[in-house]
Amino acid sequence: MIAIGNRESVIQNLEDAGCETEMIRDFMGWFDKGQQTKQLELLEHQREYLLGRVHTDERRISCLDYLIYQIQGKTTGKNKDKI
Repeated sequence: MIAIGNRESVIQNLEDAGCETEMIRDFMGWFDKGQQTKQLELLEHQREYLLGRVHTDERRISCLDYLIYQIQGKTTGKNKDKI
């Protein structure tokens, strides 16, 4: 097993990554048993979850950017289209 740090630093890292208490408990159980494959499965799941949230927020930001563009165009007279 590759040493990835002491228990406290691993738990802190998982908390900082937004992991739920149950996931941290599961991860640490696999950590104690040296089950790296199970640990990686949990980490990949959390990563996919966070990446999905990033993509959702990117779409929301794009919607806001479009409205800002439309409003700025109207106030400067560059955009004659209605929203």
